[in-house]
Amino acid sequence: MSRRRRKKLPVTPVRATIESLSHDGRGISHIDGKVTFISRALPGEEIMFRYTSQRGKFDEGDAIDVLEASPQRIEPRCPHFGVCGGCSLQHLSPEDQIAAKQSRLTENLTHLGKVTPGEVLPPLTAEPWGYRRKARLGVKYMRREKVVRVGFREKHSAFLTDAKQCDVLHEVIGSRLTAFGELVNRLSVREKIPQIEVAVGDTKTALIFRHLEPLTEEDEQQLCAFGEEHQLGIFVQPKGPKTVRRLWPFDDKDFKLSYELPAYDIEIQFQPADFTQVNAVLNRSMIDRAIAMLELTPEDRVLDLFCGLGNFSLPLARKAGAVVGVEGEATLVERARENAQRNGITNVEFYAADLNGDLAAEPWYGKGFNKLLLDPPRSGASVVVENLPQPLPERIVYVSCDPATLARDAGILVNQHGYTLVSAGVMDMFPHTAHVESIALFVKS
Repeated sequence: MSRRRRKKLPVTPVRATIESLSHDGRGISHIDGKVTFISRALPGEEIMFRYTSQRGKFDEGDAIDVLEASPQRIEPRCPHFGVCGGCSLQHLSPEDQIAAKQSRLTENLTHLGKVTPGEVLPPLTAEPWGYRRKARLGVKYMRREKVVRVGFREKHSAFLTDAKQCDVLHEVIGSRLTAFGELVNRLSVREKIPQIEVAVGDTKTALIFRHLEPLTEEDEQQLCAFGEEHQLGIFVQPKGPKTVRRLWPFDDKDFKLSYELPAYDIEIQFQPADFTQVNAVLNRSMIDRAIAMLELTPEDRVLDLFCGLGNFSLPLARKAGAVVGVEGEATLVERARENAQRNGITNVEFYAADLNGDLAAEPWYGKGFNKLLLDPPRSGASVVVENLPQPLPERIVYVSCDPATLARDAGILVNQHGYTLVSAGVMDMFPHTAHVESIALFVKS
């Protein structure tokens, strides 16, 4: 069977007028009536671009020259912008980035959910540089150059960006990309380490080295020496997540990852592979807003679904009479219980359950909650919102990392369960990317 020949792309640059911004931060134009998504282009601009792919329903391209620039355009801070896949919006000012995200949220609510918020909340923002505390960095041994690159992958490519530093990552990580590469290059398994996962707490930082072949004793010594020199926790992972183990420091009492929520006198400890919010400052503001929206009193019983480590549950318990947190991952539930005990919080219970399954038989389901917090993954919480515990909670705060699934679930809450969408707004958890984090308040009519 013969393979289909890939269509040759036009080599001559094409002029385009950019009409709007796509959900992933690319400019949208119509060329001969066909939708074309163009990287590094902004609405209102006249640009020259080259095609990068042509498909049946749409084409893609990359801007190579800006003939008439948008007043919103700024000079990207990173010299690798446009090549690196880590950011897509550095050419747009932070203020205009958040405005575009707010617009995307309201459009999704209107067109997908058929709902309109009574109030559009002021966006939550924080410092747009050095904010990222969690990341998975690619690792690649370059045989010709005999060096190891560490960083984010190039856009639409398996290659790694040749960056010496990253200003979006927390400084303790972003300033050491070259040092990480030099370390891996000294290992016998330099060609069998595809990834370094990083996790930054308030005072400690951990690295997890994924390795596809066993480490030698000398390899482990090199990793431990690096950890001691830079005061970084060193973990290794030969297979799945359950195989993560710590190499350095040796004494458990000497090393812990944690972050504080000072407004609630809470310290949350976590393991390097655990899910935590990437932006610590924004996370604190998000918790404050969620608690204010729920209007908690000591008489309230609150259900926190997709609770993770207790990021919301524990602060909620400082304000409410009783809180129940439910999470699908049993190890996170155990960690949440430990965090509650460590912080002396006794009015919270945690359960493990499949929140995409039948919940009616769960022991917590019928305990009666008058307020609910939802913080689901990108897939949303459609099963939960279609089968809410009875009696229906009077207030629901929904924290979302995907405006499309929030809009879908908002439509169910409003049109099927009789809630009013009182307010909604965005939170800039991931500056310089097209990722939209949002929060919404639903009140039973």
